[in-house]
Amino acid sequence: MITIKDIAKLAGVSPSTVSRVISNHPRISTKTSLKVKQIMKELNYHPNIIAKSLVSKTTHTLGIMLPRPAEELFQNYFFGELLRGIITHATRMNYELLLTTETSSDNELHAISRLVHGRRVDGILLLGSKRDDPIISFLEAEKFPFVLIGRSEAHPNAPMVDNDNVQTAYDATHHLIAQGHTRIGFVSGPPDITLSHDRMLGYQKALAQAGLDADSDWIVEGEFLQESGFRAMSLFMSLPDRPTAIVVIDDNVAFGVLRALAELHYLVPEDISVVSFNNIALSELASPPLSSIDIGTYQLGYTAVRVLLKILSGEPQLHNPVIIPHRLIVRESSLFSKPRPPSD
Repeated sequence: MITIKDIAKLAGVSPSTVSRVISNHPRISTKTSLKVKQIMKELNYHPNIIAKSLVSKTTHTLGIMLPRPAEELFQNYFFGELLRGIITHATRMNYELLLTTETSSDNELHAISRLVHGRRVDGILLLGSKRDDPIISFLEAEKFPFVLIGRSEAHPNAPMVDNDNVQTAYDATHHLIAQGHTRIGFVSGPPDITLSHDRMLGYQKALAQAGLDADSDWIVEGEFLQESGFRAMSLFMSLPDRPTAIVVIDDNVAFGVLRALAELHYLVPEDISVVSFNNIALSELASPPLSSIDIGTYQLGYTAVRVLLKILSGEPQLHNPVIIPHRLIVRESSLFSKPRPPSD
């Protein structure tokens, strides 16, 4: 079996230099690094990660707590883009990723406990938070490195990477008001999710500032799935006093909204205008193209890894939360300047 000592002897360097090359230590010159890596390649040498972890007491692995239910991960394009940002920076920094998901809150906590107490990862990324999240309480009590992609009301000092979700929903709602709408509904997410709460606040704030009412009949809560959008529109369009525009919590839910409206023979934006969030790649391919708030999904994932690695290296966290900027992408779904009154 080829060892580090063998590599060092052939390269004319010390074993510690070979170890630093394997770890991509910044003080090793490019010339030495290339020489050592070429010899490793010629000899088909691969470092023993387990042995290395025992010596360094690190795994060079980050854990990711996937959302529950797991179906959301595979049915919602948002998570694919978020993971793309996470994977890009983790790979660039030579970190592996360990993904875990569970079917209940108790199982989620147990899964995180196994990762922490088993020292299977160096840090954890949480892809969202409930308004009172026991996982964050556990990680803070264990003093285990983690970063939340989202916001925690109960744990304001937790390391967070997020958007200003009150402002994002305010901007989406204000856009509809500027288009002449006075009857604006909201298709929200689960009420125990901080994101849903914050976007509801932004929606209500924009209406209040414009002197408009937030009619409770025009607010529907659901999951981040197309079926939730479909059900919401079936309800909205059966009301005798229906909205002429809606803000939708997520593009994936908005696709369900558009599908329901098409089946019910309503026109977008002539009969009802739609604005959503995330600006996933399929938004501009929808029929009609979907107006959406671009929240920088890729950047959320990429930045969360960067923040977590800084925590692991002991660097001070200068800003918390780290806020990723957003922008409204206006497309055809919300550009009808004179909304038609509801039909009888």
